[in-house]
Amino acid sequence: MAASIQLHARSIKAPFNLKPVAKQSLKPSRISCAAAVAKPTTRYSITLLPGDGIGPEVISVAKTVLKLAGSLEGIEFSFQQMPMGGAALDLTGVPLPEETLSAAQRADAILLGAIGGYKWDKNEKHLKPETGLLQLREGLKVFANLRPATVLPQLVDSSTLKKDVAEGVDLMVVRELTGGIYFGKPRGFGTNEKGEDIGFNTEVYATHEIDRIARIAFEIARKRRGQLCSVDKANVLEASMFWRKRVTAIASEYPDVELSHMYVDNAAMQLVRYPKQFDTIVTNNIFGDILSDEASMITGSIGMLPSASLGESGPGLFEPIHGSAPDIAGQDKANPLATILSAAMLLKYGLGEANAAKRIENAVLDTLNRGFRTGDIYSAGNKLVGCKEMGEEVLKSVGSSVAAAI
Repeated sequence: MAASIQLHARSIKAPFNLKPVAKQSLKPSRISCAAAVAKPTTRYSITLLPGDGIGPEVISVAKTVLKLAGSLEGIEFSFQQMPMGGAALDLTGVPLPEETLSAAQRADAILLGAIGGYKWDKNEKHLKPETGLLQLREGLKVFANLRPATVLPQLVDSSTLKKDVAEGVDLMVVRELTGGIYFGKPRGFGTNEKGEDIGFNTEVYATHEIDRIARIAFEIARKRRGQLCSVDKANVLEASMFWRKRVTAIASEYPDVELSHMYVDNAAMQLVRYPKQFDTIVTNNIFGDILSDEASMITGSIGMLPSASLGESGPGLFEPIHGSAPDIAGQDKANPLATILSAAMLLKYGLGEANAAKRIENAVLDTLNRGFRTGDIYSAGNKLVGCKEMGEEVLKSVGSSVAAAI
């Protein structure tokens, strides 16, 4: 398998904000970090949301990488950093201040670190950091969450699965992000007919919500290996029965894509048993949340995986799928590669800047090829580094002819 982090979704024609890919340059990529930087010809505004825990650390590194990769491709960024999550709660009393949402909505793209922590776990729901994230997704109207899980050849031994099971895994989870049980109503607390306290949530999907995420998944599968597995629980849940009906109907628009269906419990098992059978997975909000985290561990570390959240218009939201890891916050132990790769997804999917994205992807590969590892992906024979040093090594590779040629 070629050593590549390509997400196989170039030139997707789908109803979301995937901007046109910039025309490929025919000039050889032999620019070094010390070389003169071309005068910026394209400008973008980026809202940075460092958040909590290790968020500020990984965002700081990713910002520097993004700036260098952009400058080498004639791109200039203006950054606006805003509070969100627990940091915003401490500063303003709410997890998503209006000023933060407004800044995000005005930007060309948003790069998020991580939110949450023990400090705010006992807060009421509307004052939890996670509520701010749900509000942000809703405010940006991003409904398609793309979560790739690729086992890189350099890290195959980091997977908890046997090498012959993990080697060659390259899948994409397309998760519906703004519907389902996380947002369905009615929801809340009450009492049942016996007078017992209860909590309840509603899993509900409308036709347009399923159809639009299905079309995106089919388009992505079409640009990958032409296989789409829709995951549901249609043997039990009415919402899943309706999900399967609509996905099947949309399949008629994509005769070149092979559609299969799988119950979520079986999908969870199959991801561990034989993950290479999957190409593209489409599923609802809660199942996608769980399965994409499971898939991440096949790769060796959740600290390696980026994600993109996109809508029909407006800026996309890009973030690592890992949490805020408060236990290691401020200790220079975090793996910044998931956030760096999220910056690459920002360039590719959010801005259509494929060359700059490829430069970052290749720099990550080059850094791993040179043996640098943070603690979560470390193995004997490699060099253990912290968050800052890993970022510095990626920076060295960003402008190198070695990385550009991978």
